[in-house]
Amino acid sequence: MSTDRLAGETPSGQEAAPGTAEARTPDDAAGPGGAAAPESAAAPESAAAPESAAAPESAAAPESAAAPEGAAAPGEEATGREEGAEAAGAEAAASGEEPGAEASGEATGTPSSGAQSAAPASGAEAAPPGAANGSPASGPETGTPSAGAESAAPASGAAAAPGAAAAAGGAAKGTPASGSAKATADALAAAVRAVESGERSAASFFNDAPRPARPAAPATQPAKATPQRGPQAGPTGPGPEVTRQRTAQQTGGPARPDGPEGGATGPAAAPATTGPAPAPRPAVRALPGVEGVRQVLAAGGAPETLAEQTAEVLGERAAEALGEDPWLLLGVPGVRPEQADGFARALLGPACGPGDERRAQALVGWLLEQAALAGHSALEAAALRAALAQRSVPDPDDALQAAIADGAVLVFQDAIDEPGGRARPATEDDEEEQPVRVLLGLDRFAMAEESVADGLARLLNTFEAVAEPTQDTSSAEAGEATAGGEATAETTADGEAQVTDGDTARESSAATAPAADAPTDDDTTPHSARPSAAAWEAVAAAAPSPSAAELIRAAAHSGLVAHTGAEAARAEPAALIAAARSLGLRAFGAAHTENGRRRLAAHLTDSAPETTATDSPDPATAAVTVSGLLSGREGPGRDADGALALDLLVVLDAPQLDLETAALLVESLTDGTRLVLSGDPGVLWSAGPGRLFADLLAARFCPQVASRTPDFGPIGELVSGIGIGELSQVEAPGKEVVIVPVRDAGEAVHRTVQLVADSVPRAFGVPADHTQVITVGHGGAAGTRALNAALKERLNPGPGRFGGFDPGDRVAYTPAPGRTVPGTVTGADASGLHLDCDGSAVVVPREQVGTGAVRHGWALTAHQAAGTRWPAAVVVLPGDATGGLTRAWVYTAFSRGEQHLSVVQGADQALARAVAEVPVKERTTRLRSLLQQSVQSGEEPTAAD
Repeated sequence: MSTDRLAGETPSGQEAAPGTAEARTPDDAAGPGGAAAPESAAAPESAAAPESAAAPESAAAPESAAAPEGAAAPGEEATGREEGAEAAGAEAAASGEEPGAEASGEATGTPSSGAQSAAPASGAEAAPPGAANGSPASGPETGTPSAGAESAAPASGAAAAPGAAAAAGGAAKGTPASGSAKATADALAAAVRAVESGERSAASFFNDAPRPARPAAPATQPAKATPQRGPQAGPTGPGPEVTRQRTAQQTGGPARPDGPEGGATGPAAAPATTGPAPAPRPAVRALPGVEGVRQVLAAGGAPETLAEQTAEVLGERAAEALGEDPWLLLGVPGVRPEQADGFARALLGPACGPGDERRAQALVGWLLEQAALAGHSALEAAALRAALAQRSVPDPDDALQAAIADGAVLVFQDAIDEPGGRARPATEDDEEEQPVRVLLGLDRFAMAEESVADGLARLLNTFEAVAEPTQDTSSAEAGEATAGGEATAETTADGEAQVTDGDTARESSAATAPAADAPTDDDTTPHSARPSAAAWEAVAAAAPSPSAAELIRAAAHSGLVAHTGAEAARAEPAALIAAARSLGLRAFGAAHTENGRRRLAAHLTDSAPETTATDSPDPATAAVTVSGLLSGREGPGRDADGALALDLLVVLDAPQLDLETAALLVESLTDGTRLVLSGDPGVLWSAGPGRLFADLLAARFCPQVASRTPDFGPIGELVSGIGIGELSQVEAPGKEVVIVPVRDAGEAVHRTVQLVADSVPRAFGVPADHTQVITVGHGGAAGTRALNAALKERLNPGPGRFGGFDPGDRVAYTPAPGRTVPGTVTGADASGLHLDCDGSAVVVPREQVGTGAVRHGWALTAHQAAGTRWPAAVVVLPGDATGGLTRAWVYTAFSRGEQHLSVVQGADQALARAVAEVPVKERTTRLRSLLQQSVQSGEEPTAAD
């Protein structure tokens, strides 16, 4: 590596540093309420800011250590879920800090005591939402991320959590119904504590815990047409969503509590909290539809611009529901508990208090949503109780048990890893009680995790093994798989791959000959091509590398294979796809991004046989994106049953698969389809909740093939060392790797602009629009906002007349949560903002631009950059961002450059410590245990025999 300045660089002191506090374009602008919001690291991006056009950006998680960002565009929780994301109390429970707590001296929004304990600590937050800056995202709250914008219409249980606040304690205390519910809640709370302390077995908790009946609404409550919000209430309609119910035997967790038809009682059933109830303020007689919602919001002092989002989340009767349960506003993206408390005080007056059961229930759902934004699919009960206590909920146990009884929150038991051994799920047959942890999660993430586990097991169990040749013994000599479909130790990376019982695979009675012609890409008719073992061995022998041959053999004999490797190893899945298509199978490869699809297509072209007929389909057409495959825009389409019409699917960038996308993908594969999940285990995990690829590898659920193909060159050598926890100096004679030391964030911004605009283009011939800047977070003095403002001023100055954008601006478009598409602005009209995204014309509607779906894209976070590579990358590490650094973050950021990497280094020794000591930010998930439980279930019949 070289620390020398590139030729012609100007010392930072000789010119103004664009993007510093004195020179850069300000980010503050009018929020929904119209008032200007002062900039802070957590302040929402607003209408006049270059990155946004109107409404508050919701955030998933901070990426800057010094100033975690509290507002991010839809899908940009991807950038923060891993990088400094708020874990909703999971980490704070151990340290005693509130999840997402502000820096010292900032307002925390935590109620103090007594009747006023719901009031925020600072005067800036004491006003109702929108009073200070018209925005539902709290400006002074530096470091508390808002709910992600993509959660505007949460599925299943997410939207139901706030609305289910009244279900467990709907009757006034002292009535028979409420007394029964209280007794049940106390019993469940005691059971959870007994399991956690080891006094009771985990199985007894699930077998003996009583199933509470839902309390009826008090007779004195006036009947109102409120939406029925059951545990799976949909986000856009008044009625409950009918969903699949699973029993404890099916899911490994408890069955959903039974209740009256229609789900939980509506918000009207929630009375005031304990003590004499003060006279409530007169109810607002709401108008129907969005106008009614706007009227209720105005009465509570909230920005009326939230009306459409609120109506979308709460349904067509949102006005009545919001008037009766103001804390339902917490389900709207960007609204924080302190602002919902202010809104409730404005509507309810003295009847509002921190112990209100509706508030507690809304907070339970909100905290679990925040945990999902940080990547967790569930939280430990102790962490959630601590988070509720820090939010001034008087009785966290009661709040949790009410949520459990209502079905808004599900309870699971998960085996704790034993020292020196593999974690295994608890079973009732264990002679010695196994230590477990009690997890709580939202329904939609629990169902997604279980769907992934069931689907992967189905692919393994329904796979039909290829028939062995009757006279050819070469396969046995080469270490081929057994007839039962189990891969031998030689087909795995470490010799410890585990698959399900071989009896589940059905051996073919006769081998079929390879198909003569490759399948066409638009052919959705069923194919009967079943290549023989000899045919598979033939294409494996012709593979371009030993690792590719190993992968081909593994895929030939298993319905599910995990493949690991870095960038150079992408040629191996391409070789597998080409080999399978040459055998007549419908084989496709799906990448996370369009850039990844193009790189796969190039490998497929290189892997195509030279003797391919001129009328054969272009091999590059077998490369698709995951989103395009699922939507039907790319790939083979679906068959008559709705399944993807293919025989082999290779998913590259597998670490980027979140639970919900993975569940949809696996459910779209028919029985017997081969699935290969391929990716680099060193990169950041998915933007959404879960860690699918890491859990699959840890569970040793299927054959694993580890590539032995290294990444060459100085950048490859540097990144390979980082992957094993070593940050070493590498030789870079051509200045492929350059370290640029800086003293502070202002100098970091200055040197970054200089590198992108001048030094890299002159020294390496890489134009500025092919160089990507990557930094730790959106906020802070050297975050994406500051860097993008400085880079725009230098590279494409303009007034930002199209919602903060000008033609020629580089942007990052987020069409869906966790997926970032780089593009360039080409214009705008009444239909929206026009972009050129990798050669495809895209029109982003005005309302999406306003909610932050488009940001300037000269600088991105590592999560946004995952899955894409550029000719040159400039990684910015300011000194105030060291808290967001992990080995996975550094590995991901440093591996984005193909030809050149510049590191603007202001983190000093914190960079080496992060690489050596902080591998990842851990996530709480259940998939590993579910997969291991599936393996145990498959082994039981064999043990019985």
